[in-house]
Amino acid sequence: MIRVVLVDDQELMRVGFRMVLGAQPDMEVVGEAGNGRDAVALVETVRPDVVLMDVRMPVLDGVEATRLITERSLSRVLVMTTFDLDEYALSALRNGASGFLLKDTPPDHLVSALRSVASGDAVVSPSVTRRLLDRFLGSAGGQLRDATMLDALTEREREVLLLIAQGLSNTEIARKLFLSEATVKTHVGRVLSKLELRDRVQAVVLAYETGLVRPGDS
Repeated sequence: MIRVVLVDDQELMRVGFRMVLGAQPDMEVVGEAGNGRDAVALVETVRPDVVLMDVRMPVLDGVEATRLITERSLSRVLVMTTFDLDEYALSALRNGASGFLLKDTPPDHLVSALRSVASGDAVVSPSVTRRLLDRFLGSAGGQLRDATMLDALTEREREVLLLIAQGLSNTEIARKLFLSEATVKTHVGRVLSKLELRDRVQAVVLAYETGLVRPGDS
């Protein structure tokens, strides 16, 4: 069973999510919280597989709650937001979320996303993450992170990271580099391991923050 905690300050939203997830044979809602502070305390107690996390909440927002949960490796977090291109969603990704969905996501897509996150995958397509980064990093003009960490990568691994950040799937990377998909998957795994990243979403964020890819690049 995939054990899920629901976090949203709107009770009606939690009711709706609970109905959808309760109908799944492989899912169980093991707790609910209406703000980030209660969510962290709850997750520490029940240790769910996935937290379905709202971002805009009183007391403690979902971004900080996500950071506290993921840095302690208590659970994986899937962020839900009302607005596309929400800066809160970007902050959540930076702080360890395994992806984000809009609250109008169809129920079957939500269920599929939760299964993916529970299995260790990320559910935000790199192209969506790129739109977030293009908007908020491009407009903010913030300082870049130290890019020397990328020196740990081989030339091929750096090339793979660049293509991940440009939104290419493993299949597309394999075709572009004339490699097998199995080889690309190995390279992706090594990139994530060397840079201590959770998933492809974190890889895209890091590629932008180190200047490997810049807003507007294609």
